[in-house]
Amino acid sequence: MTSSATSSITPAQTPWAAVLCLSVLTFVLIASEFLPVSLLSPIAAEYGITEGQAGLSITISGVFAILTSLLGNTLLSHVDRRTVVLGYTAILVVAGMMTALAPDYSVFLVGRALIGVTIGGFWSVSTSVLARIATPHDLPRAMAMLQGGTALAAVLAAPLGSYLGGLFGWRIAFFAVVPVGLLGLFWQFLVLPPIAAERSVKLLDIAALFRDRIVAVGMIATALTFMGQFALATYIRPYLQEAVGLEVNAISLVLLGLGVGGFIGTLIAGPIVRDHLVPTMIGLPLVLAVFAAVLIAVVDMPLWVGGLFFVWGVFTTPIPIVWGTWMTRVIPASLEAGGAAQVALIQLAIGSSAWVGGSLYDTKGWHSVYIFTIGLFALAAITSFWARPKG
Repeated sequence: MTSSATSSITPAQTPWAAVLCLSVLTFVLIASEFLPVSLLSPIAAEYGITEGQAGLSITISGVFAILTSLLGNTLLSHVDRRTVVLGYTAILVVAGMMTALAPDYSVFLVGRALIGVTIGGFWSVSTSVLARIATPHDLPRAMAMLQGGTALAAVLAAPLGSYLGGLFGWRIAFFAVVPVGLLGLFWQFLVLPPIAAERSVKLLDIAALFRDRIVAVGMIATALTFMGQFALATYIRPYLQEAVGLEVNAISLVLLGLGVGGFIGTLIAGPIVRDHLVPTMIGLPLVLAVFAAVLIAVVDMPLWVGGLFFVWGVFTTPIPIVWGTWMTRVIPASLEAGGAAQVALIQLAIGSSAWVGGSLYDTKGWHSVYIFTIGLFALAAITSFWARPKG
């Protein structure tokens, strides 16, 4: 399995306009996924529910992302991948309109579920699509460009959503992504080339990948790395506010720095990952473990904390690029099955790490979350070593 070659024809040159339009889609995806984080209070107030109940809107999108990542490629295995991407983008636009115009909370949750469908569906085919349209030399750079939309959304989504929500109401904040989604859909229609479906993908194909030791260990390493990242990331604001003692404006500045660092990380990651995949697989979690340890030590030094979170952003955004590139080298002929497994594991990792991290934070304090993160990254580095591609 690890030596299989992809059956697709290698393109003569990379259609960068197509890659860029997919980056617009990732921007809308991530912005739509995390908009509720900064708008839970007004949503809860309008629908007459608690903020905890409003938080279900985030959970439900994750659940449907997992289901679609596992089932979408199976159900649509014979459909041209260009059509699939266009379809997922259209669903995202409809979901955006549903959440913005929802007359009651049940309709709002249906819209959030549809956002989850797009999240799981698109990310499960994204690596395969890029591998089909980009040259092997350009593939890591194309992945970095795709993640650039994610990084930009991480910078803008929460503060822009909070600003628009406060100025015009939360519905306008949700509707703001709809025109961008429509623009992306039209752009995809113009520049995305036909990408014929190559082979049927069944659930058994996904399960069969784990018979290969390198694939199985690599998927575990992927999950551990994302768990480490989101165990800490989910509780950055409470750490900054309660442990470091920063005011709201200072917290916003630190979070902006983190997002800017993440955007820089996507700009520089492509060539580094392409030429030094194994060192980055192992080195990233080790470096991030050290950062987590230092953040414990410098909790009384706000300037150091701000600088460290900027660097944290630089080092965390290449994580999807690293593991997407790893997958193209380990299972180049099974990227859709691999993408389905990887997206499902990442969604489970994010959800479980946030839950465990929350339990630790509530019962043991913020130190325990950071120690938990250090342990996860250490295990990720060890498993990454054993997941090295052959050759």
